[in-house]
Amino acid sequence: MKNLGAFGAQELITHAPDGEVTKKIGSSFFRGEHCNFNPYLADHKAPDFIERFLLRGWMPEHRSIDRSTRLTAFGSCFATNITRHLSEIGYNVAKDRDPGIYISSMGEGLVNVHSLLGQFEWALEGVDPPQGLWHGYKAEEYGCNDSIREQTRRVMLDTDFFVVTLGLSEVWYDEQTGGVFWRAVPQQHYDPARHRFRVCSMMETKAALQRIHDIVRRRIPNAKLLFTLSPVPLAATFRPVSCITANSVSKAILRAALDEMLRDAGDHLNQDLYYWPSYEIANDLFLSRFGPDGRHPHKGIIDFIMKLFEAVHCKTEVGLEDLNRLYQEARAANLRTAAV
Repeated sequence: MKNLGAFGAQELITHAPDGEVTKKIGSSFFRGEHCNFNPYLADHKAPDFIERFLLRGWMPEHRSIDRSTRLTAFGSCFATNITRHLSEIGYNVAKDRDPGIYISSMGEGLVNVHSLLGQFEWALEGVDPPQGLWHGYKAEEYGCNDSIREQTRRVMLDTDFFVVTLGLSEVWYDEQTGGVFWRAVPQQHYDPARHRFRVCSMMETKAALQRIHDIVRRRIPNAKLLFTLSPVPLAATFRPVSCITANSVSKAILRAALDEMLRDAGDHLNQDLYYWPSYEIANDLFLSRFGPDGRHPHKGIIDFIMKLFEAVHCKTEVGLEDLNRLYQEARAANLRTAAV
């Protein structure tokens, strides 16, 4: 195996018994305008690994978040973590501005695309969902309170930068109304005659994501919107298959639908619409991903993801050079953890 150039382009060369080169594999086909190789293990030590192998194609033209930027983040774990991180270093986040609205108090619990879209439609489009679908972590019911709707509307209209994190594709829904539950069906309300389970299709997922983007562009045209996918796997599946395999499908649907929506975004991509690869960072850059529960990433991984977001999107003194060094340190520490 021969590496051509620094950290990248590869060709496999075979030799005849007399040492003569007999074949080159990897240079026989047209590679198009863009050809980006998957990294070798040695490439992870490159001083520009982050830019070349992780962020290529997903970088904004310039950093746009400063301490006056009004940021609203909700959805699965990344939104909560980035809210906490930016709040701790003095940035302006919705959870601090208005902790009582649902996207603040239940932000991490809104993990399917319908629950995420529902908050935008409810607050900005005046769409009332069917009753009995919104429940908290302990199955407590959240009503469509008009006061909270108006507060949510004000927060959203005031937002400069949205971070929306996707979590899972498995949903429970009410067959009579078509409405999707925030989470699952509370035990005391379960009705086998009307409550059903399904895995969202890629098509409906893409349509929901596009609808979120369309609402933001129409109602808050100057706002930026960033999507990311949580690396936290399902705690359990309601399908008659193993949770490990069900989770693979659940994440694949979200990631594929999101990528297709972004590919269709045209000039919006990396201008006012972004993707953040938290899913890939946790799953592809670190050998030991999760703590004892098998679901939540190690603190070192979370810290790296947060600092990298800061370096890419925030107007701070933290730069990508710092993050390439931090990555080497975090990866080395993670490898030590994996060895134990």
